[in-house]
Amino acid sequence: MLFMKKILLFLSISATLFSSELITPIPLNDTFDVAKAKLGKKLFFDTRLSADDSISCSTCHNLDDGGDDGLSVSFGVEGRMGTRNSPTVFNARYNFVQFWDGRASDLQEQAEGPIHNHVEMNSNFKEVISKLQLDPYYVDTFNAIYTNGITAMNITDAIAEFEKALITPNSKFDRFLRGEINALNEKEKKGYALFNEYGCVSCHNGVNMGGNLFQKIGVVKDFNSSPKEFGRYSITRETKDILVFKVPTLRNIALTAPYFHDGKVQTLDEAVSLMIKHQIGVVLSEEDIPHIVAFLQTLTGEKPKFLDKEVE
Repeated sequence: MLFMKKILLFLSISATLFSSELITPIPLNDTFDVAKAKLGKKLFFDTRLSADDSISCSTCHNLDDGGDDGLSVSFGVEGRMGTRNSPTVFNARYNFVQFWDGRASDLQEQAEGPIHNHVEMNSNFKEVISKLQLDPYYVDTFNAIYTNGITAMNITDAIAEFEKALITPNSKFDRFLRGEINALNEKEKKGYALFNEYGCVSCHNGVNMGGNLFQKIGVVKDFNSSPKEFGRYSITRETKDILVFKVPTLRNIALTAPYFHDGKVQTLDEAVSLMIKHQIGVVLSEEDIPHIVAFLQTLTGEKPKFLDKEVE
């Protein structure tokens, strides 16, 4: 029995060390163009990007909370209901693609999507530009930054630059990774060890602890998703991509309920239990769940510093 305990302890320590190599802290400072980001911030909160002047980027991405909207699925113009949960915009710069199905290759391409989406903003750049050209601030600022003024490419470029500024560094876990061993208490450290032992780190790794690969939801046990939801298959039309999604970031996960692509899971405890059940095939004990949840709560970072600066 003592020998087995030593073996399990060794495996736990080894998994933790391996995980520490797979996960890196969010940089304390990351680069972006300040002038463009200030312009992008104003656009991010501007409802004139939507057809009826009712919806802005911030409608679905509340920057005062977790960078999402706290709803199972989001609503757009005229109260039209979407089909997927809004992912957080915080740390989105570290995702290898954008949207649940990866249909946008970068932040700029992502910024274009909601404007044209009939459920979300239901507009187009011709209409948006005509509105912005009536605003002296936009005319002067775009002309000062871009040689060709207000264009579709420049609008999405500015929004993308603002989103690059939305990083949440210096979480308790990041401090732990940087060598501040006492940043985590014993319960949180136990949760981190379990996170590694159960293999969660195989998908949730990198600087964003996710967002860097696609994975099927229901690898081991089928996941009961909407019959109209096909995941990445809707983009590729390849059978292997049915119910395949971009692995979501775990950063600030305690602030971004409800969970999963359909937003049907309300609590972090249930999300942890279901993921390990469907992805790994293990039924967690009632003792393990609160430890893993305690660890996940250490992934809440600091509010983006750029949000404290007034848009000029």
